[in-house]
Amino acid sequence: MKLTKKTILITGASSGIGRKIAELLSLRENNIVVVARRKELLDEVKGIVENNGSSCLVIASDALDEEAASDAISKAVRHFGCIDVALFNIGDGPSFNMATASAGSIKQNMQVNYDSMVNYLVPIIQHMKIQESGIIAHTNSLAGFLGLPMQGPYSAAKAAGRILLDSCRIELAPYGIRVVSLYPGFVATDRVASDGIPAPFEISETKAAQHMIKGIEREKSDYLFPRTLKGLITLARILPKPLLGRILTLATPRDY
Repeated sequence: MKLTKKTILITGASSGIGRKIAELLSLRENNIVVVARRKELLDEVKGIVENNGSSCLVIASDALDEEAASDAISKAVRHFGCIDVALFNIGDGPSFNMATASAGSIKQNMQVNYDSMVNYLVPIIQHMKIQESGIIAHTNSLAGFLGLPMQGPYSAAKAAGRILLDSCRIELAPYGIRVVSLYPGFVATDRVASDGIPAPFEISETKAAQHMIKGIEREKSDYLFPRTLKGLITLARILPKPLLGRILTLATPRDY
């Protein structure tokens, strides 16, 4: 699907990659629905989108609130009539040492990275079933393929999202709904810059956004990027676990 003159909903659109995608797609005469908690930042995005010639609907919503997430989808449909593409771009990956992490912090991380996506996923499925078309896209992570040191809860949440959408891809196909999972490597965001974890082959937010738009347009089931990290992840998944564990241990900073 060419992302031109379409209605596109983006969650997590107030900053980072989500905001950059909204800005790039606004150059294509799209209807953009931007969703996040911080309305003042969404209003900034709306100004940019409309200045670029596209229409924009701002919806301030908490992704952890199931009812609010459902209402956000309904508002978007009422305003524009349909949603052609829904991009769920929500989550955060703080560093966790499982030797000291609490059960509460681990479960909270799962809520932020998995439950939040589910809260939007269920209502968008119902709307796209009615219109018998649409693309559901999810910003996952290459961490969803491996249990990375200091990223165990984040990796687990992203792996759960990956498996759930693998099932959705099969079950929703009869309704004309396509499912795209996007797997960025390390992206130069404020969080990545401050967490102290090595970030090999890091790319800019703009480059990541361009990759993600390409992956959605090509309707790739799984779109991993950049290519170098994609190759490393593929290799890592076939290495014996003891060897992979030693490699990851050596790559982890000692102060963790």
